[in-house]
Amino acid sequence: MVTTLYLVRHGVTVGGEERRYKGSIDVPLAPEGLVQARSTGYFLQQEIARHNANGQADSGAVMLYTSPLSRARKTAEAISECFGVLPVVHDDLRERHFGVWEGLSFTEIRERYRNAFQAWADNPLEHTPTGGESTRDIERRTAGVLDKLLEEHQGKSVIVVAHGGVNRVLICRIMGLPLEHIFRIEQDNAAVSIIEFWEDYPVLKLMNYSPWKYA
Repeated sequence: MVTTLYLVRHGVTVGGEERRYKGSIDVPLAPEGLVQARSTGYFLQQEIARHNANGQADSGAVMLYTSPLSRARKTAEAISECFGVLPVVHDDLRERHFGVWEGLSFTEIRERYRNAFQAWADNPLEHTPTGGESTRDIERRTAGVLDKLLEEHQGKSVIVVAHGGVNRVLICRIMGLPLEHIFRIEQDNAAVSIIEFWEDYPVLKLMNYSPWKYA
């Protein structure tokens, strides 16, 4: 029986239009983000019901995990309303710590750390903001979480609500893509990516789909 991972990014945050590296800063979910999250929850409810009807998943077995940061937790709580399950908080799903860049806008980073920012943009695997986590750090702490969840919940539907940076790294690892290419993977607010695991063989079924855009 297939195990299905529904990977979700949190909804839009307060001040999200400013394009800042929020990282580990606990920025609250915006009212618009809550609307997005509910739309995503309804989509997941319909999608999982379809899988259950086709015999692709263990009927009624939905597991929901979230980053501890409030923007992700509130998104997960909105999604949980569609399933009647409580989100389980997992600290290792938190967003990357961006060191000295935390809280700064793209423009501010380019002005203050021009060379470092360009190096990071060119190769985020080999370059890291001062005082921040590296891409390999993120892979190490999130890979263990994913492997454990897939092992514990075989044949079930597993929803993980996390962050753009975390999700990109997870998708690269699952699909066997070099981590240097994380910025080639888009992760919009409250968007869903669906990956089916046929034993140890992952199949990407849907990528960065934003249900709220079509509600």
